[in-house]
Amino acid sequence: MNSRTAEDSRTILTDLVLPSETNPLNNLFGGELLARMDRAASISARRHSRRIVVTASVNHVAFNKAVPLGSVVTVEAKVSRAFKTSMEIYIDVWVEDRESGSRSKANEAIYTFVAVDETGTPVTVPELVPESDLEKSRFDAALRRKQLSLVLAGKMKPNDATELKALFE
Repeated sequence: MNSRTAEDSRTILTDLVLPSETNPLNNLFGGELLARMDRAASISARRHSRRIVVTASVNHVAFNKAVPLGSVVTVEAKVSRAFKTSMEIYIDVWVEDRESGSRSKANEAIYTFVAVDETGTPVTVPELVPESDLEKSRFDAALRRKQLSLVLAGKMKPNDATELKALFE
């Protein structure tokens, strides 16, 4: 099975914020943004694994900046690390300034997807080879997040979480 890069899975969704997608403050509903992020992450995971993929978890979401009505929103997703059957997808959300056209980061999220066959059984995915400094940083952090998740779920003993222990040495 060939390895792939984060760039191979890069997915960009750009759209306008419409009135039916906003709350009483005329900002994009959080749930609407979550749906957009889920779609982008799904496509990214599918591009990496070339398989059917299902959302396993939403590990982190930060709504750092309101996204106003009429905004041009870009959701960018890339696989940040591949494990045996799962992939962590890091999502950045950008908003364009109406006048200058410059982009600013509004939100981010981390989702986990699992590749499955036609019966829903998990299947092995290609490994990810990070290239840029940001990709390498996200790749390394993904293992720490996975170990923390396993420890919290009781599926890994804290002493076996080598990446987490290294943070405190």
